[in-house]
Amino acid sequence: MSYAMEPGQSAREQLTRRAFFSRTSAGLGAVALASLDASNGIGNAKATEMEGHGGLPGLPHHPPKAKRAIYLFMAGAPSQMDMWDHKPAMADWFDKDLPESIRMGQRLTTMTSGQDRFPIAPSIYKFSPHGANGTMASELIPHMASKVDDIALIKSMYTDAINHDPAITAICTGNQLPGKASLGAWLNYGLGSVNENLPGFVVMTASWTGRQEAQALYNRLWGSGFLPSKHQGVALRSSGDPVLYLSNHAGIDPVVRRRMLDSLSAINKNTAERIGDPETNARIAQYEMAFRMQTSVPDLTDISDEPQHVLDLYGPDVRTPGTFANCCLMARRMAERGVRFSQIFHRGWDQHDVLPKDLPNQCRDVDQASSGLLADLRQRGLLDDTLVVWGGEFGRTIYCQGKLTLNNYGRDHHSKCFTVWMAGAGVREGVVHGETDEFSYNIVKDPVHIRDLNATIMHVMGIDSDRFTYPFQGLDQKLTGVESSRVVREILL
Repeated sequence: MSYAMEPGQSAREQLTRRAFFSRTSAGLGAVALASLDASNGIGNAKATEMEGHGGLPGLPHHPPKAKRAIYLFMAGAPSQMDMWDHKPAMADWFDKDLPESIRMGQRLTTMTSGQDRFPIAPSIYKFSPHGANGTMASELIPHMASKVDDIALIKSMYTDAINHDPAITAICTGNQLPGKASLGAWLNYGLGSVNENLPGFVVMTASWTGRQEAQALYNRLWGSGFLPSKHQGVALRSSGDPVLYLSNHAGIDPVVRRRMLDSLSAINKNTAERIGDPETNARIAQYEMAFRMQTSVPDLTDISDEPQHVLDLYGPDVRTPGTFANCCLMARRMAERGVRFSQIFHRGWDQHDVLPKDLPNQCRDVDQASSGLLADLRQRGLLDDTLVVWGGEFGRTIYCQGKLTLNNYGRDHHSKCFTVWMAGAGVREGVVHGETDEFSYNIVKDPVHIRDLNATIMHVMGIDSDRFTYPFQGLDQKLTGVESSRVVREILL
């Protein structure tokens, strides 16, 4: 089923249809203008009920478990065997070559394809059992380890890409090639926003202390692709205006800006009526949202009202704007204000060398804050209807890239297995799903493709990913693509 236009409609027919609705005051521009009230569009800054505005008819497909989602994305690929995937037998394999029977001619990156050897580098970090089921976790992540009874740990994730840009593009948008709509944009488009004064999809890029030569993050990772542009993620910045162009220019007060927007909206509405371009209507809505955000965003980012015991949950960096800890606190504040989907990107997980130096720094950045977010959501009663996801775009190899020494080595990209966890609404607590072989190289039980992960996230949000489509370039596009995907029901309630 397609929600954007009638199947088989031509672009010309669709433009005529759009123009008709615009002329009858049912277009997006009319909705945006009609939403202004006597308070100049500034309404209640907090949302107590997740009743979407602007969502599609027929959605959600089924009663959702989650009203909102927070995605903690570790860009660069965390080393699963140093954090979650305990492989004690590897201690006896130090500096021995990875057997060809395990590697099986797997595609390699150019960084290790020329190596004569593939020496195994066992994790140097201690693991210990945690929680009711004795789930093994590394000493690098003591705070997250303390939450294993609250999460579903998926140790059998895999993907098709072997390099960062296509891999992160694929997991965020469902396709390795740029141009597709991101997960957050799909959710924003289908379910609508909740708080009319804040975006339905907000993105933050946190600072990091590990390897500084990190992969670039492009806005296509939170872009709307072929969907209307108003559904793309809004970037929340750590310095200057939290959102670009939020402040009025010198000499422009709110009253003057309101008059300017009214005049601009009238011009745009006239253009929309003449040509039926949906992007014109989207522009009207975006201008109005920016005006309302002048009040709502400063309230969101001002953490002076947070009690000390809450700040302590997130760790010592929470008061520093732009840190992962501060971003996690922002995500919780957005959750209680009705932001449908927030995503935090934390870079620097690409440990091709000096892993013993960089990986502990990365873990310190995110460990307590990730755990604190879960604790904070739970104590506020928000974890019951908030989905939290933690993970990266792929994993790391058990073999060393380059020369192997005990305290100075690195790992290459590995697409055949990595670890992700989920928690909160609709997720079973304290479960471990999937297994890898003794080398943390191949999946031996319950594989989960990134398409399955995205289908599961959508399912928890009340959406059947197979039925949620948008016609573009002759295809009914969907986040999970044309290949098969499944909901990982084993980790769901």
